[in-house]
Amino acid sequence: MKKINNNVRHVGLIANVEKPSCKSVLKTVTDSIHNAGREVLADTASAEIAGLNVETFPNAAALAQNVDALLVLGGDGTMLRVVRAVAGLNTPVLGINLGGLGFLTDVSSPDLPRALDQLWSGDFTIETRPLICAGGSFTKGHEPMGAFNDFVVSRGAASRLIELEVDVDGEILTTYNCDGLIISSPTGSTAYSLSAGGAVVNPTAEVFTITPICPHTLSNRSVIVDLDSSINVRVLSKKLEVILTADGQIQSALKSGANVMINRSRKTVKLLRLGGSSFFKTLRQKLNWSGSHV
Repeated sequence: MKKINNNVRHVGLIANVEKPSCKSVLKTVTDSIHNAGREVLADTASAEIAGLNVETFPNAAALAQNVDALLVLGGDGTMLRVVRAVAGLNTPVLGINLGGLGFLTDVSSPDLPRALDQLWSGDFTIETRPLICAGGSFTKGHEPMGAFNDFVVSRGAASRLIELEVDVDGEILTTYNCDGLIISSPTGSTAYSLSAGGAVVNPTAEVFTITPICPHTLSNRSVIVDLDSSINVRVLSKKLEVILTADGQIQSALKSGANVMINRSRKTVKLLRLGGSSFFKTLRQKLNWSGSHV
């Protein structure tokens, strides 16, 4: 994590246009940015729904390449979609929470004025987070699938356990009989993995978390391995539908015998962290732990 000079002159806005509050928040933040003498740019959908008279771009990647900072208005789902799209670019991303519980969105909409003041004064740091990728026969010659939070190998509609063999760097870990398996990045430890009993991991830790979902063997527990490891998941189930999902948003069907190789991606994303924010503070607030002042 590093603190950088305040060179934020062009600010990009991208919102989840299905959120009821996005229209009013977009107008408010646009006015605030203009009043501060900065320029606003937006993706086409966000500009149209709020009636913004600003320069527009068709998608998140094109927008990110033309701004100094990208503000994402929505929830964690919106953040996941955007960070995958801008992965590998140098533009820092700041999440503005318009939803419920969110670990990726640092700022609530009522705190926007304070957040913008910190942005103009340079009171922020840039944190680089890794993405993870999954390759194998299911990609059919295409690029590996990317994820920011996690990959989940899970059963389909049938309420039956699936059988998955897992090895790490070529050494067998175990065979799981379970509803599914979560392989999460450091950032994704507070997502599905946490709900399934996985450990909370500091997002700056260089680790994968491997967490079974409802394993038949009660001794099967979440396992943490180095982020530079190669994790191979082999589908042993022969007649059951098995699905690979990235960040809960992108799916691919897996056939019996399919191998899914999961590694650290070469792509990273840069998150903008305001002064006074921290991972542990977020944990205390979001999970209502002792010491929280919410």
